[in-house]
Amino acid sequence: MAGVSPLAKFKLVFLGDQSVGKTSIITRFMYDKFDTTYQPTIGIDFLSKTMYLEDRTVRLQLWDTAGQERFRSLIPSYIRDSSVAIVVYDVSKRQSFLNTSKWIEDVRRERGQGDVIIVLVGNKTDLADQRQVSITEGEDKGKEYGVMFIETSAKENFNIKSLFRKIAAALPGMDSYSSVTKSEDMVDVNLKTTSNSSQGGQQGGTGGGGGCSC
Repeated sequence: MAGVSPLAKFKLVFLGDQSVGKTSIITRFMYDKFDTTYQPTIGIDFLSKTMYLEDRTVRLQLWDTAGQERFRSLIPSYIRDSSVAIVVYDVSKRQSFLNTSKWIEDVRRERGQGDVIIVLVGNKTDLADQRQVSITEGEDKGKEYGVMFIETSAKENFNIKSLFRKIAAALPGMDSYSSVTKSEDMVDVNLKTTSNSSQGGQQGGTGGGGGCSC
């Protein structure tokens, strides 16, 4: 990928099964809040956030995809021009972890081996007593596929900022994590929701970071 220029825009697409917490991660990052009343994301939601880095400003475009099987045909078109793919699973649901292989392979099929940053995220670490996937298993799968790995809890705000710092540090032109400024220097911009014509114009979520933990 080409080097970063000032005001560079990067498309981040969130992938994974239904109810693994994709929308919850985005909402925590955008608004520092957690909602237990999400409804399933319909189609695709779009939000964006500007990160002020040491020597440039980067616009992150966050695309929240629906996890339901009936929306799978929509997703490849959103993967094709993405800079980063965040593949999320629920550490308390083993099948969602097993399915990450398919999501990663989908990304590689659409974007090739070296032209996209992939991050494997084990979410819902707050459900420790229900855990079905160990940290070691997540790390091993990350190594197997050659992708970054991190565990998070959107509910407890665990590692959410660290996740996006890792992503920012891996963007083209960023040489080290130290180039990323403090999270307090991040601001929200250009909030909007997109609808998908194939779903009869239905809008995904509720615009303001709505949708579900899916």
